[in-house]
Amino acid sequence: MPGTHPQLLANRSLVLGLVEWLAKRPRPYRDVMDAWRTSCPRLAIWEDALDLVRFTPEGVTATDAAFTWLARERPARASGR
Repeated sequence: MPGTHPQLLANRSLVLGLVEWLAKRPRPYRDVMDAWRTSCPRLAIWEDALDLVRFTPEGVTATDAAFTWLARERPARASGR
């Protein structure tokens, strides 16, 4: 679950941003990679969020666990599910 990995703690706000973006609607994989991939190993946002996303025919989207995490982390914003 998010928050247990030390690197995720450092990247928490960026991972939240990615998950919130994916929670709005599925995104094509290419768009996700273009928007969130980084070459800096200290900011591996995509890798930190892999347990919060899933791949569907419609694209990359947030998992149920991601929606639960969003509701706990940012309750006012999570209602857009």
